Amino acid sequence: MPSFAPRRTILRLAVGAGTMAVAVSGLVTAASGQASADQSPAAQLIQKTAAEVIELIKAKTGAAREAGIRQVLETDFDLDYMGRSALGTHWNKATPEQRERFLKAAASAEAHAYAERFGQYGGQTLTVGRVTTRANGTSVVDSKLNQSNGEPIAIQWEVRNEGQGPRIVDVKIEGVSMVMTRRSDFNSYIQNHGGKVEPLIDELEARAKH
Repeated sequence: MPSFAPRRTILRLAVGAGTMAVAVSGLVTAASGQASADQSPAAQLIQKTAAEVIELIKAKTGAAREAGIRQVLETDFDLDYMGRSALGTHWNKATPEQRERFLKAAASAEAHAYAERFGQYGGQTLTVGRVTTRANGTSVVDSKLNQSNGEPIAIQWEVRNEGQGPRIVDVKIEGVSMVMTRRSDFNSYIQNHGGKVEPLIDELEARAKH
């Protein structure tokens, strides 16, 4: 198994979890004030996610918080779609058993990372702006994370509905797609381990436990 430092560098398992945690923390702070800003399903989804996250931060710690965050991820994010997108062409090469393990391990690793980082940030507010619907049906919710000690950060939340209600499928921080960043990281890891998916899955499963 590779050492901790390369794993941390190559596998940003939470898809930029630190920045995402800041974003959601800011969203939580601003959620009540934004309730009437835009009543589109996409904006409502983000507001609902914010309410769920703040309740978890207030009421839960440790394993209970991690389990709650995983539930939020599974409910409000399209993890299967995001996982397939992140794995890219390697998805088609994986066996059904590997695909199942990968999706489960990726979700667990992200929940673990988010649970560790929530509560470390405060004072941010998030202003939700316009909602744009693309030709493919994806809604893009623009927002700005306002910081007390720095410039605002532009965040876009991509939401789509594949028949199971609207779900978040990507988050762009200052134009950088978290899904595409994860795809690059995963692809590099796979290429560095003989072009095989199995070592990546093993790594994700191990990271989810620590």
